[in-house]
Amino acid sequence: MAIINQATRELQVKIVYYGPAMGGKTTNLVQIHDHVQTAAGNKGKLVSLATSSDRTLFFDFLPIEAVSIRGFRTKFQLYTVPGQVIYNTTRQLVLRGVDGIVFVADSQYEKMAENVESFQNLQDNLRTLKMDLDEIPYVLQYNKRDLPNAAPVEYLEFVLNNRDVRVPSFTACANRCEGVFETLNMITRLLLHKFIHQSIPQYA
Repeated sequence: MAIINQATRELQVKIVYYGPAMGGKTTNLVQIHDHVQTAAGNKGKLVSLATSSDRTLFFDFLPIEAVSIRGFRTKFQLYTVPGQVIYNTTRQLVLRGVDGIVFVADSQYEKMAENVESFQNLQDNLRTLKMDLDEIPYVLQYNKRDLPNAAPVEYLEFVLNNRDVRVPSFTACANRCEGVFETLNMITRLLLHKFIHQSIPQYA
């Protein structure tokens, strides 16, 4: 859950990038870290917690035009989870206290089963943490749209966004930084809308 820091007058919001291995989660974070606009000193170092074959990334940033909620500026903490199933315990640790989720799907036809498995794994891990995806703002990113074997967006929507109320989805080529900030902007908008409509009278 979001953390309110009275000393710095900041609302710290945690966003986790989730999805199958090699789907583009790491590329998203690297592109954001390289290109995000912040005031001097308001971008944390990109930290990589590497295993033998996968890694988890983390950094935080305070945008130049940070939205103020009841006098508190919003700082965003961005994480990735390791894509491989053998690191599921790490996934659960990263998900603790999550406020918003970006699910990064691999658009290639042959990756659909992995997309579905990863999305189900996300829901299972949230339930283990006594959380419900229906109560957490999240968006979908259909990455690798530049590859020749990319499935149609309509097919990805049917596979991953086939529900009564669809969530926002974006096409992307994260390695070109295409769709990366559109995705980030939407999840931050959803989170800010959520927190603006929540009262925090003890800190106001």
